[in-house]
Amino acid sequence: MCRWLAYSGTPVLLDDVLYRPQHSLIDQSLHARMGLETTNGDGFGVGWYAWHLRSPAVIRDTGPAWSNRNLREIADHVRSPLFFAHVRASTGTAVQQTNCHPFRHERWMWMHNGAITGFAELRRDLMMAVDPALFPSIEGTTDSEVMFHVALTLGLDADPPGAVARMAGLIERLGHEHGVPEPLQMTVAVTDGERMWFFRYASGGDARSLYYSSRVEDVRALHPDLAFLKHISDDTRLVVSEPLGDLPGVWNAVPESSYGVVQPGRDLLRHFEPEPV
Repeated sequence: MCRWLAYSGTPVLLDDVLYRPQHSLIDQSLHARMGLETTNGDGFGVGWYAWHLRSPAVIRDTGPAWSNRNLREIADHVRSPLFFAHVRASTGTAVQQTNCHPFRHERWMWMHNGAITGFAELRRDLMMAVDPALFPSIEGTTDSEVMFHVALTLGLDADPPGAVARMAGLIERLGHEHGVPEPLQMTVAVTDGERMWFFRYASGGDARSLYYSSRVEDVRALHPDLAFLKHISDDTRLVVSEPLGDLPGVWNAVPESSYGVVQPGRDLLRHFEPEPV
């Protein structure tokens, strides 16, 4: 399907995270270890926040990330405290720029790995559930973008975990009505530019891989010679589809049916369950 990463913490060059690690996201675009597909070359996207702007910048392209000169140029010059990156393997929708992640609406950014099973049958009902005021913002044809707009409709601004739970509940209800026994497979990251939420859930209980990084002070204690750790704050955190390297003690699997919150002061990891709608 896809691979993604989300970074929050001390402002760093995109290059430090996208290219430099042993098993970077760029490497995963060619050599994914844990995805259904080894190659994720059906487009890519990067979105980032700057300190003086409320809305994120987003670039997306239909070509593979591993050979894109513009991405290489941006990564060498853009520094950000919060950014998303995604490499895509299409689950059936067209390879076009508007289908590449991350998706943006005002201050919000969203990306997804997984699929809505039977999306062609569920699509009309899901589109009808989107707030008419938000409907013109849907530019592409993916289930991921529709999920985002359904979550916006169901209260993402006020209650992100609740909105995603209601979105998942709606998909499961519609799926069951259409005879789809396991409609939803997802790992999702969403942010408002200040906090970041991540979700791992599948209707059948076997969600795609997702990991979060250990606390920086714990990693420093385990690996005191890592130069990268000397320049980042203790609240820096990465969430990734698969680990960026093999160092012991750095990566932790997100449990099935869970969601996490990355925020200043204290991160949270809690149980996730779809909410009937």
